[in-house]
Amino acid sequence: MGRITTRKKVVHITAATDGAEGAAVRRLDTLAVEEPLEIRVSGAPLTVTMRTPGHDVELAAGFLVSEGVIRHHDQFASAIHCGGPGTGGSVAAPGAYALGASAADGGNTYNVLDVTLAPGTPLPDPSRARHSYTTTACGVCGAASIEQVATTSAFDVSADPLEVDAATLAELPDMLRSRQEVFEKTGGLHAAGLYDAATGELLVVREDVGRHNAVDKVVGWAVLNGRLPLTGTVLQVSGRASFELVQKAVMAGIPMLSAVSAPSSLAVEMAESTGLTLVGFVRGASMNVYSRPERVREAVPAPV
Repeated sequence: MGRITTRKKVVHITAATDGAEGAAVRRLDTLAVEEPLEIRVSGAPLTVTMRTPGHDVELAAGFLVSEGVIRHHDQFASAIHCGGPGTGGSVAAPGAYALGASAADGGNTYNVLDVTLAPGTPLPDPSRARHSYTTTACGVCGAASIEQVATTSAFDVSADPLEVDAATLAELPDMLRSRQEVFEKTGGLHAAGLYDAATGELLVVREDVGRHNAVDKVVGWAVLNGRLPLTGTVLQVSGRASFELVQKAVMAGIPMLSAVSAPSSLAVEMAESTGLTLVGFVRGASMNVYSRPERVREAVPAPV
C-alpha cells in the first residue's frame, strides 16, 4: 500500500503582535498524501481518481456501486494491484486485502487496481469510461440527472422506516471527528462514517482527501462485507452535502445523509425526489432537515 501521510519541511511563522515579537522556525509538517488511482474492470480502464492511498479495494467496490455496475457483494469477485510491465500483483477477494509486489520487486506503486466481476455480471459500458480524471475536489458522477439516478438505483430509500433522535444526530459529527486518525496528524482529510440508527453503533469510518472517495470507501466496505443495501443506517460526512454524495447514498440504499455543512440545491432536489432524508449544518444541538423530516424525532415545527 502507498503512503497515507508524508513529512515535508516548512517554515512556521508566528506574526508579530503587540508586546510579542514575530518568529520563523523551520520544522517538519505532516501532509496527507494525494495520488492517482486508475480503476480497471477486466483490464479495461474505467476511471482515474485522485485519492489518499489505503482501502483501494473498498474505493473501487464503492465506486462500482455508485456507477450502477454492481448491486450486491457476490457480483464483486476480486481485485488486483497491478505493477509495471512483467510484474504481478495479489488478488483481493471480498474480505481479503492482499497486496501486490513492492516497488523494489518490480515497480508496483499500487496506483492501478484491476477488478474482476463475478461470472454473469455485465461489464461497464465502454462509453462510460472516464477520459479525464476525477479530482479530490469534486467527483464526476456517472449519472447525469436526478431522474437517471432514481431509475438506476436498485434500492428504494423512500420505503425505509428509519427514525433517529435529533440528539443522536447531534452527536455524530463529534463521534466521527474522534475517529479521524489521519486528520489528527494532517488536518487535511475528509471523513465519512456509517452508523446503525437502531443501536447508534459506528460501523465504519474512512478518510480521504476526496469527500466522494471517503464515501465510496464506506460503501465498498459494505460491499465486501455483504451488507448492501444499507437500510437503517445514517451516513455522516465531515463537509458539505453535494449532489454526488446524495447519489452515492441512494445507490447504496442509505436512507439518511447528515453533513456538518451546507447542502447544494441539487442535493436537496435529489433527496426530495428519491425519498432520502438530508440533514445539514449539524453543529452543536442544531441542524437543518431538508427532506423527509418525519424520520428525525422532535422534528415537528411549532405552528406559525
